[in-house]
Amino acid sequence: MPAMKWVEIEQIDLSYEACRLRDRSRERALLSSISERGFLEPLQGVSVTGGSFLLLNGFKRYRCAKQLKIEALACIEIAENVASGILKLIRTANDFSLHLIEQAQLVTDLQEKHGMGTTQIAAQLERSPAWVSVRLGLLKEMSPPVKKEIFAGRFPARSFMYTLRKFTRVNRTSPQDVDQFVKAVSG
Repeated sequence: MPAMKWVEIEQIDLSYEACRLRDRSRERALLSSISERGFLEPLQGVSVTGGSFLLLNGFKRYRCAKQLKIEALACIEIAENVASGILKLIRTANDFSLHLIEQAQLVTDLQEKHGMGTTQIAAQLERSPAWVSVRLGLLKEMSPPVKKEIFAGRFPARSFMYTLRKFTRVNRTSPQDVDQFVKAVSG
């Protein structure tokens, strides 16, 4: 088991925060729990050059700590580098802790930022290349405005995946109409 260390909140790098979905109601419940019982789990990430800690898992806990004016957090380093950390996060996350769209964003990052191919990602995750391709394709179907609303928690990811996405394929709705619809109903 990796060693836990205390990291000053200012030393935590939030570069991957946009890869994770926000859920304000879960965050409010977590804030209440942390206020009453403290932190039950350390944050997970990777130490990077310059002495900072790149956060990969625990963004809700981080935001709660900021609200509670906590200055240092317990953190566990889950890998030696960012790509290995992302792979470990995806591999060890159960179906409830990492949404399909979060997996898609992290897999896309492995391909685009870390130069990994579909077959290499699949092998590292012990998944099929089709599993990786589905996740890579999912984000390609989202425009930047739709992606922004989904990851900000203002538009439900499930609604896009299981309703809106299918509707646009069948009816050939323009991307601009989809963007306009999502913008109108978000929040």
